[in-house]
Amino acid sequence: MGLDLQVPPSVRGAHVKKVPRGRLGSRVDRAVAPYLYIVPFFVIFAVFGLFPLGYTAWVALHKWDLVSGNQGFVGLDNFAGLLADPDFWNAVGNTVGMLVVAGVPQLLIALVLAGLLNRPLRGLTFLRMGVLAPMITSIAAVAIVFSQLFSRDAGLANWAIGLAGVDPIDWQADKWSSWTAIAVMVDWRWTGYNALIYLAAMQSIPRDLYEAAELDGASKARQFWQITIPMIKPAVIFTVIMSTIGGMQLFTEPLLFGQGELSGGSLRQFQTAAMYMFQQAFEEFDYGYGSAVAWMIFILIVLIALVHFLISRRLK
Repeated sequence: MGLDLQVPPSVRGAHVKKVPRGRLGSRVDRAVAPYLYIVPFFVIFAVFGLFPLGYTAWVALHKWDLVSGNQGFVGLDNFAGLLADPDFWNAVGNTVGMLVVAGVPQLLIALVLAGLLNRPLRGLTFLRMGVLAPMITSIAAVAIVFSQLFSRDAGLANWAIGLAGVDPIDWQADKWSSWTAIAVMVDWRWTGYNALIYLAAMQSIPRDLYEAAELDGASKARQFWQITIPMIKPAVIFTVIMSTIGGMQLFTEPLLFGQGELSGGSLRQFQTAAMYMFQQAFEEFDYGYGSAVAWMIFILIVLIALVHFLISRRLK
């Protein structure tokens, strides 16, 4: 006597689909692995970025002596005092002034240099590597050399302008002269870096555009301004923003130019905002006030970056 098993019609003929273990593992890997790859960045950013930012904000709300420690909550008093501090605004003015004096020639020279390196020249690889030499040079050595170049009594700069009948300049004594000397140091170090960014952008431009322009009789200069510049606009915007951020944090070059004095000259003529922050925190031992200066620099950088972003959107 056999068993009559009734199989439901919906199940009859159906097959159970088994997922191979290897395929299941690959799906999990594709879903989880990307997050595992980016976790180290966020961990490092949280430890060395977010935590110092938050801790500095907390310190800025307190009267905090670097030796004695926390002396009590003062709220926004440090920021209120900072907004009425003429030395702080003098440092901000110096920083913005040196940013303009150094940044504009730096990017223009980098643009021209990249255009030259984009042409077929002998020893092109050596020349491209050479523009990065200033970046790997010790900044202390650079400062020593440029301090000698801009020496008042026996500097090469004064000797050169003396050939044109100009009297020797005390480069550290005046705002504009000290800004110019520091700008030369900054430009010498960072022009090659920006030039290589422009060069990489130029090499991605289709050659067909230049060939069509040549057939139409366009000169090299006209091709550069009407084809090259518009096509590398994203790279130009990037270098402008990065140069602005770096310029607002300018510290090492003016510090070494002034032989390590955080005051930036007898009249604070080349003291930057970063130098003023270090002076308040580590010379005056007012850690709370120095933290407020650091946050004001951060806010100014964010505002300037926002202006650049809005301008870049309009340009697009």
